[in-house]
Amino acid sequence: MSATLSLNWKKLSSKINQGSKVTKKSTKERTGKNKIKKAEVEKSLSITPTVPKSKLSPIELALWTKENEIEISDIPLQTVAITLVPQGNDSRKKEPGKYLAMDCEFVGVGPEGTESALARVSIVNFYGHTILDKFVKPREKVTDWRTWVSGVTPKHMNEAISFQEAQNETSKLLEGRILVGHAIHHDLDALFLSHPKSKIRDTSQYKPFRSISMGKTPSLKKLSLHFLKIDIQGAAHSSVEDARATMLLFRLHRKDFERSIRTTQNRKPEKTA
Repeated sequence: MSATLSLNWKKLSSKINQGSKVTKKSTKERTGKNKIKKAEVEKSLSITPTVPKSKLSPIELALWTKENEIEISDIPLQTVAITLVPQGNDSRKKEPGKYLAMDCEFVGVGPEGTESALARVSIVNFYGHTILDKFVKPREKVTDWRTWVSGVTPKHMNEAISFQEAQNETSKLLEGRILVGHAIHHDLDALFLSHPKSKIRDTSQYKPFRSISMGKTPSLKKLSLHFLKIDIQGAAHSSVEDARATMLLFRLHRKDFERSIRTTQNRKPEKTA
């Protein structure tokens, strides 16, 4: 092979090798880009994972999805199946917060079950999230379970806590907070607890609510049907449902409710209920 041919062959080999390197490099770049693109696609798909739909009652939906004021138009007419996409503030909505609504269920004790004893205590927060829901062992012998109205059965006593435990847990939760309830003094009396009157929002005493009963104490069922357009307590009562209904009634009229409380406080000295 001549020197000229040898030199030309070296130049050609050099170009071939360089082209091969470029080809390998571009192939690696494309492969790398494809991996990045695939990762981005996978990431975008994982951002919105499949979340099963939850069935929420009209009361639950209005309380959970609204932050402050609630309008009657915010309350759906029937149970809604929706996908609850987790939000950053969901954990805050599950904390006790400033406002708590409480409701209790009772069973009959004494001759013919005419006297009432605490059998369940339920507390929900501003957003309707359950903070406490416990069955309670009555301190006296139960003579009438009143299941048709209380929803409490003997089986529930297998998971029930003592009266003292219920009293202590409730007392700790209510301390320093505003308590919302319907004829709430009955529930407080059953627990042998008191609460500052300035921190009580009783839907049975709110004048606009009492107006539908000619100034008398309206039932929670009647208030819910009139103001929320929702028929509660269709069968046995649920203290959780009743507590949520009470909270929704309060939130629907919260501004005027608070205004009337401030007016009353300016007229009377502080008391406890």
